[in-house]
Amino acid sequence: MDNKKIFDILPPAKTEIQPPKKRQEAPAHRTIKKEIPRSGSGRAKVGASFPKKIVAFCIFLVAVFVLISNFVLDRAEIKIWPKTETSDLNEKVSASTAKTDIDLQAKTIPAKIFDEEKTISQEFSATGKTQEGQKASGQIRVYNNYSDVSQVLIKNTRFISAEGKLFRTTEKIIVPGGTYNKGKLLAGFVDANVIADQPGEDYNIGPSTFSIPGFVGTAKYTAFYGKSSAAMSGGFVGEAWQITKEDLDKAKKTLSDRAVQEGKISLKNKIPNGFVLLDEVIYQEITEATSSLLAGAKAKTFAYQVKAKLEAIAFKKSDLENLSKEIVLLNFPPGKIIQEGSLSIVYNLDSSDIKTGKLVLNASFSSKIYSGIDENNLAQTLAGEFLERAKEILTAQPEIAKVQIKSWPFWTDIVPKDSQKISVKLILD
Repeated sequence: MDNKKIFDILPPAKTEIQPPKKRQEAPAHRTIKKEIPRSGSGRAKVGASFPKKIVAFCIFLVAVFVLISNFVLDRAEIKIWPKTETSDLNEKVSASTAKTDIDLQAKTIPAKIFDEEKTISQEFSATGKTQEGQKASGQIRVYNNYSDVSQVLIKNTRFISAEGKLFRTTEKIIVPGGTYNKGKLLAGFVDANVIADQPGEDYNIGPSTFSIPGFVGTAKYTAFYGKSSAAMSGGFVGEAWQITKEDLDKAKKTLSDRAVQEGKISLKNKIPNGFVLLDEVIYQEITEATSSLLAGAKAKTFAYQVKAKLEAIAFKKSDLENLSKEIVLLNFPPGKIIQEGSLSIVYNLDSSDIKTGKLVLNASFSSKIYSGIDENNLAQTLAGEFLERAKEILTAQPEIAKVQIKSWPFWTDIVPKDSQKISVKLILD
C-alpha cells in the first residue's frame, strides 16, 4: 500500500503540529478528501461574533444620547393661570395747577392751563332800507344892478327859478356893486353855489333866471337877480341801504362763534400729546367787537371785527391712569397686581374753575386683579420634584386657577434640579 499525507484543521486554540508521515502515493483513480471544520471553530466562529459587536455599539450610542439629553435637553416649562377678580370703584378725582406730582391722599393730579387768542374780521351787507332823497345842485351868477355898493347875501339866501323851484346859497356871498360908464350903471356880479330846497328829480332844471324873494316889495327885487348857464343836477328820491342794529348784532354773533370755534381748534393743536382737554373746561371771552359804521348809517356794506380769548385746564392721561391704579390697589391686600390692559376709566366733569386752575371729575374705575407670583422663588421650590408632585403643590395654592407643566426630554418625569432650567410663565386671559 502507498503512503498518504493528511492535514487536520482544528480550532486555533487547540491546533498542534503533527509530525509528517511517510508519503504514500495515491492511486490515479482516487481523490483526496478534505475534512470540513467543525461548528464553532476557525473563521466560522469569528463571523458569528460580528453582529454582537454592532448591538453593543448601538447600546453604547443610546446610552450616550440619553446621558447627553439628560444634561443638554433637560428643562421644564410651567404655565400658571392666576385667579383674577374684578374691581369696580367710583371716586372723585381732582386736577390742579397747584400740584406738581400725584397726590394719592388728596386724589389729585397735576394740571396745566393753556390759552389762545383769535381775531376774526369780515365784511357784511346791510339789510335795512330807507327812503333817501338827494337835492339837486349847481351854480348861478348873481347880479347887482341896484347900485355901486356891494350887497351881502347870507348863507341859505333863497333864489327862485323861473319854473318856481327854490334853491339856497351854500355859503355867504358878497355881490359887488356895479360901475358907471357914461352915466350908465353896469351891474356887478359874483358866482355862487346853490342847492335845491327839497330832494327830487324835479329840481334838475335847465339854465334859468332866479329872483330873490327876500327883496319882494323893495326896489332891490328887480335889481338883484341870478342866472344859470348850466342845468342843475343830482336831485332824486328813492330807497337806500341802511345798517340796522340787527345787522350789527348778527355780525357780532357770527364772528364771535367763528372766533371761538377756530380758537378751540388752535388751542387743541397747542396741547402736547398725552394731555386730556375737555370741551367743558374751555373758557372763552370776546374781548373786542367793533364795526366800521354805526346803526342807522346809510351804506350797502360794513366791516366787523371781533377778538376772542380762550383758556382751558388740561391734565396728563398717564397721571390719571397711575392715580387710578393706586386708588384701586388701596382696596386690596399688598401683593395684588392689576392685569395689564384691564384698567378702564370712565369720567365726566363735576366742576371747574379757571381762576383757581382746578377741575373735579366723577370717575369710575374697572380692572382685573390677581396675586403676584415670585417666578424665581417658585422655580427653586419646585426644582427636583416629580412632575405630579409639582403640580399638586401649585394647584394647592388658592391664588392659582390652573397649571400646566411640560418637561424635556419627553421621558423624564422630574422637574430639573437646576432652577435656571425652569421657565415659569403667567398666563392672563
